[in-house]
Amino acid sequence: METIKVNTSQQVDIDYPVAGLGERIAARMIDFGLLIGVLLVFVLFAGLITNPKTNVFFIGLMIIYAAAYVFYHLICEIFFNGQSPGKKLMKIKVVSLDGGQASIGQYFIRWLFRLVDFWLSGQVGGLLCVALSEHKQRIGDLVAGTTVIKTVGRTTLEEIAFEPVEEEYIPVFANVHLLNDQEMELIHEVLTTYYKTAHYELIYAMADKIKMRLGISLPAGMHELAFLNTVVKDYNQVTSVAQ
Repeated sequence: METIKVNTSQQVDIDYPVAGLGERIAARMIDFGLLIGVLLVFVLFAGLITNPKTNVFFIGLMIIYAAAYVFYHLICEIFFNGQSPGKKLMKIKVVSLDGGQASIGQYFIRWLFRLVDFWLSGQVGGLLCVALSEHKQRIGDLVAGTTVIKTVGRTTLEEIAFEPVEEEYIPVFANVHLLNDQEMELIHEVLTTYYKTAHYELIYAMADKIKMRLGISLPAGMHELAFLNTVVKDYNQVTSVAQ
């Protein structure tokens, strides 16, 4: 499976899978269906109009709709962090090839090249390019330096499925309270990614960040994976007692 590294706010690289052709087509169809649905509402509204003055209002609405149709993807990606409603439903988003959020310029370039990807090539150019390119990019993505990845929903602490902590459990790292919920969610995401991909470098990088954050060293005989699991267990115990 093709992946791309995304750098988190804690400067830990996590591999995210690149969105496939099927998911991108599905997202495009959802967006197209949404636009057609809005158009049908306008047409139905026009059929009920009898007042000439209202006709002028309807014409104005259609002009606004035409502009929204043309700039739909550009506006959505700029204001919704690389996602249109279709992409959000399919859990995919546009990112820069370096893993960061795409810039307005990149969004503009990939929007501009929709003419080549879809309209001038009869909807075929972009699809073929996505199917054949290394990072599943259409022509606009290749020029803009972007791609589309599958997003993974952020996990809340309540959803973390670790073994329950015994009542008599004594935390190994007393200052684990210095961590916050966001850091614990990231630890869980790194552990989950590791169990799926076996990328040890994620564990080492995350462990280094947590050791630095807590100002500690690994106890003798404890490896990084056990350290992160212990930190999670300690945090669950400390926070449950505090509550």
